[in-house]
Amino acid sequence: MIALSKSLQDRWSPERLTGRQKAAILCTAVGAECAAKITAGLTPGEAEIVALEMAQLDRVPQRTTDAVLTEWLEMTIGVDSISMGGLEYAKDVLEKAFGGIKTQQVLKRIQGQLADSDRFGRLRRADPSLLSSTLRGEHPQTIALILAHLEASQVAAILRELDPSLGGDVMYRIARMEKVSPEMVSLVERAIGSEADLTFAAGMATVGGPQAVAQILNLVSTSIEKEILEQVSDRDQQLSDQIKNLMFVFEDLIMLDDKSLQRLLREVDVKQLALALKAASPELKQKIMGVMSQRAVEGLREEIEFLGAVKMRDVETAQTDIVSKVRSLEEAGEIFLSSGAEDLVY
Repeated sequence: MIALSKSLQDRWSPERLTGRQKAAILCTAVGAECAAKITAGLTPGEAEIVALEMAQLDRVPQRTTDAVLTEWLEMTIGVDSISMGGLEYAKDVLEKAFGGIKTQQVLKRIQGQLADSDRFGRLRRADPSLLSSTLRGEHPQTIALILAHLEASQVAAILRELDPSLGGDVMYRIARMEKVSPEMVSLVERAIGSEADLTFAAGMATVGGPQAVAQILNLVSTSIEKEILEQVSDRDQQLSDQIKNLMFVFEDLIMLDDKSLQRLLREVDVKQLALALKAASPELKQKIMGVMSQRAVEGLREEIEFLGAVKMRDVETAQTDIVSKVRSLEEAGEIFLSSGAEDLVY
């Protein structure tokens, strides 16, 4: 019974849900009338996909439903949607689904999260090169706190501009972050100055952690990734191992099922694939060619031979771009990443 409970918890972990599953859980939670209002802008095909996911839902834990509802609220009430009546729209849907009292409780619960996400809006729009130049002279803890609030792709671009030793120190600090105190946030206020136009909350905020660092390192070159992980390992071997276990690297393509791998290959240009495979293991090459047509395999082999000698950094760039495509397809619910038998639920 305990093992089954653990499997169900893993299955309904908010981090593992696809976009389709989240939409289905949201529609189920708010009821038919409100669900119809939410899905009004979908195409017939999209509506059919959501309906199918709803039919396949089992007993969803309340914490999962709350997480999905919170994410929807954050998107709906976000800065970009306020001009389109996002707040009023969200309140209207929630009041019809849960009533006025429950709606106020939900909105109050996420108010701090919304304030925190808006706080770094100006920095999220900043050019990575300019931002890295601005941060270079700051204390590593200050840099870590700022980067922990930015998107992984933006942090990866900034990381490429920083000295490797500084980058490793910063990633180590982000990986160890959990709750951020008001005093620590005040460091950011002093670092970025009054022009940032930010309002700092007094409560504790949750940012960073090993997962955040893993997402960032998935977007940098293998050489930068290796150097940073070595620095983290020198200070905390267990933390370094934890980050590695959360990462998806190019060689992990071998874990994709055939259908997911074929879906990925439709997004990858043959020249980019040939370049990425120059430094791949024989096992991975065999796996990829095994899901391709004979004609496609011949074309790929010709492309690899035609490339000749290539720079390792070009190979790493190609591999990083493909891994980024994997993540995008996973988030869209179009492919499934499996790390082994423990992910299976029978």
